[in-house]
This record gives sequence, structure tokens and C-alpha cells, in this order.
Amino acid sequence: MAVDDTDNAETVRLQDDRSFSVDESTLPFEALDGVETDRWWGVLDGAGYRVEVPTEGNWNGMLVMYAHGYRGEGEQLTVGNAPLRSYYISQGYAWAASSYSKNYYDVRVGVEDTNALANAITDIAAENGRTLMAPDKIYITGDSMGGHVTAAAIEAETLANANHKTSYAGAVPRCGVVGGTAEFDYLGNVTFAAQHAADLGPNSYPAEFDQSAIDAVLWEAPPSFEQQGVPTEAGLRLENIVRTLSGGDRPAFEQGFRGGYYNVVMGTGGRDGTVNGILARNSFGNPEVHYNYDGDPNAVSDDESLFNQSMLRVNANPDANPPQPDGLRWIPKINGEFSVPVVTLHNTGDLYVPFLHEQLYRERAQANGNEDLLVQRAIRASPHCDWEPAELVEAFNAMIAWEQNGQKPAGDSVSRDAIDDENYGCQFTREQRAGIPACPAS
Repeated sequence: MAVDDTDNAETVRLQDDRSFSVDESTLPFEALDGVETDRWWGVLDGAGYRVEVPTEGNWNGMLVMYAHGYRGEGEQLTVGNAPLRSYYISQGYAWAASSYSKNYYDVRVGVEDTNALANAITDIAAENGRTLMAPDKIYITGDSMGGHVTAAAIEAETLANANHKTSYAGAVPRCGVVGGTAEFDYLGNVTFAAQHAADLGPNSYPAEFDQSAIDAVLWEAPPSFEQQGVPTEAGLRLENIVRTLSGGDRPAFEQGFRGGYYNVVMGTGGRDGTVNGILARNSFGNPEVHYNYDGDPNAVSDDESLFNQSMLRVNANPDANPPQPDGLRWIPKINGEFSVPVVTLHNTGDLYVPFLHEQLYRERAQANGNEDLLVQRAIRASPHCDWEPAELVEAFNAMIAWEQNGQKPAGDSVSRDAIDDENYGCQFTREQRAGIPACPAS
């Protein structure tokens, strides 16, 4: 059975009618102990912001923009400090962060508001009594959805179509949705596979599903953030499927699949294909997806064949995320068309934004002749965006040395063959995580 959404002519987005606000009392932030800086906060075009600049004579003339991750569906907009705030300041960098003017997975707004803030730094300084020259260079980094914002901000399509245009000198997307809308196909596919592995559907699309009933079939002990789940035989088949869907066999995958983000994936993937109203039409499709039920990528058993033949198939609407006449697409594309140095970080066992994204980003960069501008680093950890400070600092410094001095840093291959190695990710992992096999002593 197949569901076809290609004739859906609806063009009204739920996101267009949602309202959001900033509680300005949440914007002020304290100085670092023993460090003098200029700190400014306020609201710009509906988005809250924080800016911090070293004092006169200590600023190196460069600015780092930090793009935050998904902030949920509430009306309240929030802004936090950049995770490497103290390091940036110690090295003479200014930094700034926006709340974005809308919540939900609104990457278009994330890019525009981050760019607008970057462009307004000298005006904000002047309003606060300090004269600043325009930054010599602007860099951008972000986590998760903020990694999508970061990657989108340097794309040629963004530079051509954004309402607020900013030229970034380099980028560090971390745990980023750098495969773009492939994230939502992945989430949908995992949910479809879980229902089908539990023999509970899917039978229609979109449809509500009963996760508790699914989990009763798939788990002897369900996963949580407090403890690893114990899958049943049916759950192991789902694990096989998700391993393939998420990028292939690799260290820490099992810990990721059996951890608490399983529940986040099930909750997020069990929706229609409009990305919760960011799009007007269904973007999810699985007509060509093969679900690796038995775990062997080189053979298809009778049971696996039957599983795939009986899977509900959905056709995405090809006009779900079209170019827009007033700026960027509703979900800006990641085409791999960039012209500045990019260093990425990704956890090998991330189940929420899987390692697949790094493979897609590499493929697209190669297709556009930009592979020499992309360095990718794997970190052996299973939670989403699980970093040690040294891993963040080293990635940032690697991008800076590359951009400023031409010293291209080392990275990891992200191919399925490369990641299928028990020592994969050891090169840049700076601390062993609990439950993850240790790297060999150097």
C-alpha cells in the first residue's frame, strides 16, 4: 500500500500564524570572574540577543556567532551564552548569540536573525557608548539545529537569497543537521520501522501511534536517559534497521540506540511530514528505502523481503520546500556549495542527528568540488551533542589555523567502510565516555 501526497495543493504554513515573545528580564548576563568585557543585550527584530566584546585594546577585531539548537514549541524565546564563551574572550574574540525570533525547527529564521545580529554589532556598540570598527572577520558555529543554521549560513544559495547577507570566514557545525531535510526522512523511517517491527503498523499516514504498545514488543526493559534498554528479538531487528539508516555500523551506535534518545526520536518522528508546520506540504517519502531487517547489508532474507514488501510507502510532495520569493527556503538547503574552511564534529553514537549527516555532507561537497574545504571529526560518544571542552576548543582552533594560516587540519574519513572499525573516532576523542569501549593506548 502507498500513500501519495503529491497532489496536495495546500500552501498555508502553521508557523506563519504562531506568535513568540522575549522576556527582556532574561537577557542580562553576568561578567566572567576577573574578566572585564563590554556586555550588551536587547531585542533585534523580535529576537533576543547577547553580545560580548573584549575591552579596548584586547579585542582582536574578530567575531564568533553562536547558533543555538532546537528550543521546542513554546512561545517564549530564550538566548544563552556561547559554550566556548570564556575561551573566545581569553583569545580576544567577541561573540554574539540570537534567540531567533521564532521557535520550532525554523532554520530560515535562525539564519536570518543570526546574520542580522552579526551585521548590527557596530550599531549595538554605538548605542551602548562604544565605537567599534566592523569586524575584520566573522566566524560561525552552532550545535544540532544550530549546526544546520551554521552550515546553511555559508551556502551559496543562502548568500544569494538571504535578506540579511553575511560573509563568514569559516564555520564549525557541531552535531549538526548538515544533511538538511534528510533528518526528517530518517526520523520518519525509524518510526515506521518501529511500528512495523512490532507488528503494529504503520497502516496510514499521518497517523497516531501507541509507543507504549510498540515498546512492549520491542523492549524487555525500555531505554531511558538513566539506563540502557534491553531489546527483545523484535527490538534487535529494529536495531539492525536503524544502524543502517543512521550511517552504518560504528563504535557507540549500540549505546545510542539503547539510550534515552530513542524516545526523543520516536516522539519526533511520529508526526506528519510538514516538520510540525514549518512546511505546508508533506516532505517525507520512503518509496526507495530498504529496511535492513536482518542486519546483513549484502543479503536479503525471505523475512526481510516480506518486511519491506509489506511496509507502508509514502510519496513526498516534491514542492514541499520550494524556493521562496521573499528570501530563503522555509528549510534552507545544505547543498555542499561553500567556499570557506569548515570543520565539523559529530558523535558516532548520536541517534537523534545520526552520523549519516556527515556522510551526506561529504558527498554533496564532493559533488560540488568543495571536498578540500571540509574536515570532519568523529567523537566516540552516544548522547546527542556530547562534548568535552578540549574537543570543542581543538575543533575551533583547527578551523582558525586553517583559515588564517593555511594549515589544513587532520580529520576522519566518514565513509561506511571507515567507520566500521573498533578504533574509529579515537583520533579526536579526548576523554573516554562511560559505557563506550576504550581506545587503545597511544
